[in-house]
Amino acid sequence: MARVRINEIFHSIQGESTWAGRPCVFVRLTGCNLRCRWCDTEYAFYEGRHAEIGGVVERVAAFGCPLVEITGGEPLLQPGVHPLIGALLERGFTVMVETSGERDVARLDPRVIKILDLKCPGSGESARMRWSNLEHLTARDEIKFVIADRRDYDWARDALAAHRLASRVNAVLMSPVFGEINPADLARWILEDRLPVRMQLQMHKHIWSPAARGV
Repeated sequence: MARVRINEIFHSIQGESTWAGRPCVFVRLTGCNLRCRWCDTEYAFYEGRHAEIGGVVERVAAFGCPLVEITGGEPLLQPGVHPLIGALLERGFTVMVETSGERDVARLDPRVIKILDLKCPGSGESARMRWSNLEHLTARDEIKFVIADRRDYDWARDALAAHRLASRVNAVLMSPVFGEINPADLARWILEDRLPVRMQLQMHKHIWSPAARGV
């Protein structure tokens, strides 16, 4: 029977994306092959234990919440993520998958909502992007840029135009690195350039401690 390595499963308020503010069950898988400079989930690199897919689905179902996000780490590193997604979809859950953009998303079930994190230079990992993933995005998916400084913003603005990102997906999101850039600066740049994006803050870090786990 298929298994996945789970770091944590918890019920919280969705803090990002167009689903921000909605109750959501998070299934965080262990492991990541990137090392973004501003990563806030380094504990997911190695911590976790194996669980059978059926058991994970039952734990998710016990929360009584229809919205599920599979995240990491990088969830697409684990082959078991695909049967997990399938099992959740068959139970009627709305499933989001947040991925770095370095892994191939072509195999993902088309019913999944993909949230693709395009890595800006400030992450230290922008060279790892798999740009062919853009061809597999649909009008239900979302693209996220995490912005650390003006250089990141300019890079994201240029990528937005060069790849016509706003026309590919449901939303293009821009998020300031928490505690590193003044959100007002990012808002001003977006307004000055009249970008067709949605600015977001990490809501969960304003509700709870930024270092809190499982919320």
